[in-house]
Amino acid sequence: MAKIQLNGKKVTIKPNATIYELLEKFKLNSKKVAIEHNGTIIPKSNYKKKYLRNNDKLEVVHFIGGG
Repeated sequence: MAKIQLNGKKVTIKPNATIYELLEKFKLNSKKVAIEHNGTIIPKSNYKKKYLRNNDKLEVVHFIGGG
């Protein structure tokens, strides 16, 4: 198992998980979030290609509509 930091909290994920798999695990809609991985914004097109490693830091920001 790999341990990462997700929005400031330590979480455990399966080894070689992608950002896309992480979003599915936490039931987050990939169309309504922006992700920063170790200080770099990741384009949505790379969510299935970007593998997570032990001690990675992710920040997930949700987009919320309003009126």
